[in-house]
Amino acid sequence: MLTWHFCPTTHTQLLASLNSIIYGIIYGGLTNPKLLSYHQINDSVALIHSIRQSFLRLYTTMITKMALPTTIEKLDIDVLQNILARLSAVDFASADCVSRSWNHVCSRILCRPKFASACSNNPSLLVAIEEVANEVLSKLIRPQFAILSVGSLFSMQEAFQLITTKLSSKIPVIVNWSSGFIGRDAFYEEFKKIPKLESGIRGIVLTVGCVPGMKVKSISLQKQVEEHPQDFMIDKFVTDIWEFSTSISGRQSPAALMIFSREHPHVGINTVEKLDYAMSPETVVVGGFCYDFRHTATEELACDAVALVFVADRNKPPGIGETKFHAALSSGLSPVGPTYRVDSVTEKYGCMAHLIVHREGPFEATEMEELSTMYIGVTKRRKCSVGQEKEKWMTSLAFHRILSTGTDNEYFLVEDVGVKTGDTFQCYLTDSNTARSSTDSVSNLVRSFNGSDKWEVSGGLIFASMHRGQPNGDSSLFLENLPGVTFAGTMCLGEMWRGDLIPQESQEQKSAQGCFLHRYNAVYLVMSYAP
Repeated sequence: MLTWHFCPTTHTQLLASLNSIIYGIIYGGLTNPKLLSYHQINDSVALIHSIRQSFLRLYTTMITKMALPTTIEKLDIDVLQNILARLSAVDFASADCVSRSWNHVCSRILCRPKFASACSNNPSLLVAIEEVANEVLSKLIRPQFAILSVGSLFSMQEAFQLITTKLSSKIPVIVNWSSGFIGRDAFYEEFKKIPKLESGIRGIVLTVGCVPGMKVKSISLQKQVEEHPQDFMIDKFVTDIWEFSTSISGRQSPAALMIFSREHPHVGINTVEKLDYAMSPETVVVGGFCYDFRHTATEELACDAVALVFVADRNKPPGIGETKFHAALSSGLSPVGPTYRVDSVTEKYGCMAHLIVHREGPFEATEMEELSTMYIGVTKRRKCSVGQEKEKWMTSLAFHRILSTGTDNEYFLVEDVGVKTGDTFQCYLTDSNTARSSTDSVSNLVRSFNGSDKWEVSGGLIFASMHRGQPNGDSSLFLENLPGVTFAGTMCLGEMWRGDLIPQESQEQKSAQGCFLHRYNAVYLVMSYAP
C-alpha cells in the first residue's frame, strides 16, 4: 500500500528504498552518461556503501529514534532530483518518506498535474487489477484520486478491495460498474473501446490523477431515510461541498465536480438543479449515471451519488501554477418536429410520466416509428434554494426517453419523473451524423489548447453514452488533437455536463445554461495547467 504523507520509516523500508532508488537508478545511469556525470556516479556509488554502513550501525537505535544518516543529506539536490524523477510511483512513494529534504525534492518534481491510466479486458479480475495497477504505478505520480470502472461481470466489492489495497485508503477511490470503457491497453499500448455485450462485460480501466496545488475529496449524497427526506439529503450534499471548498480555498464553490450517480430519475434531476443553483458559473460539473458504485468516503448510510470535489488550495506551496478544468459536450441528438406544452402530468411507479400535451405553433409531421431512439428535451424553469438560502428561478434542460405516444401526439409516456404542467419540450432523435458534426465542432475547441505557450494540457476524461457511434469515435478527439495526453473514458447510462467550452453552432446549449442531464452524448473534460 502506498502512503503519501511524511512519516517515520523503518530500517528495512529505508534500506529497501535506498537499494531500489540508488543502486537501480544510479547504476542504470552508467548506460546513459547524459543522465549523470562520471564524477557524480562515482561519488554516488561511494555514498551507497557509506549509507549502508550507517544503517547497520544505527540498526539498534532505529526503533526509538528515527534519525536518518547525515550522509543522505550530502547528496547534491540536483543529482537527487535527477535520480528521483525517474522512479516509479511505488519507489517514489518510498523516497517521499525518507526525509524532509527528500520530501521537498519530491514535491519539486511533481509540481504539475498528471494523469496515468490503463485498461485491461483480462477475464480474471485479480489479474486485470494487477495489470492496470502495475502499468499506472510504473509512472512517476503521487495519486490524489483514483477512478476504477469495472465490467458488470466482475464483483464491484472485490474490485474495490483489491484496488484500495494496491493504492491507499488515504486517497479518494471511486469504483463504478460501467457500460463500457475507453482507454489504453496496459500491455499493447493501443487505445480501445470496450462496449457492453449482451452477456455483460469483463474489463476494467483505472485512472489516477495528481493535481498539485489542489485538494481532492469524495463527498457522498446519502439515500433518504424516514426522518430525513431526499430534499434534505441533497441540501446536505451541497452544503458539505460548500464547507469543504470554503475551508480549503476560502471560496464557496469548488473548481470542479466529477459526479457518479445511480440512475434514480428524481434524485438525479433534483441534484443537478440544486448544484446549478449553488455553484458559481466557473465551477465545471461532469459525470454520468452508472449501474452502481463504491467509494472510500466514510458513510453510515447507502448513497445515491458521490462527487469528486476539486478545490484550489489557498496555501499551496510556492512555485505551483494554476490548474483549470474545461468541459465540452458533443451532442448526438437532433431536434425534430414542433414544440409542445404540457397540460397535465401523471407520474407512474416513480419512474415514468404520462404527459397530456398540446402543440405550439404550426403542425409539423414527425416520424415516431423508432421510439427507442427518441427523447423529449424538456426546458424546466423552477424556483430553487438550499437550506435557508434565498430562492431564485433556475432554467435547465433535461432529456427523457419516449416510451409511447398517442396517434396524433396528444400524449407522451416518457421515462423518469420531474416534468411539470406548463413545461415545454421538443422531440429529439438520436443521429450519428449530428454526433460526428458536434464532435468536429468540439474538436476545434480542444485543438486550441495544443501548442499554447501559456497553458499545457495535463489529461482528460470522457463520459460517453453507451449507445454512441463508432468504436473509436469519441476517443479520436483526444488522439488527433492532443497527441501524447493521457486520457480515459467510461460509457454511461446518462451524462452530466456544465462547462465552459461551447461551439458557436450549439445555440441550443446556450439557451439554458446549467447542469444538463443528457442522453446519447459525450462529455469531454480537459485539465490544463499554467506554470
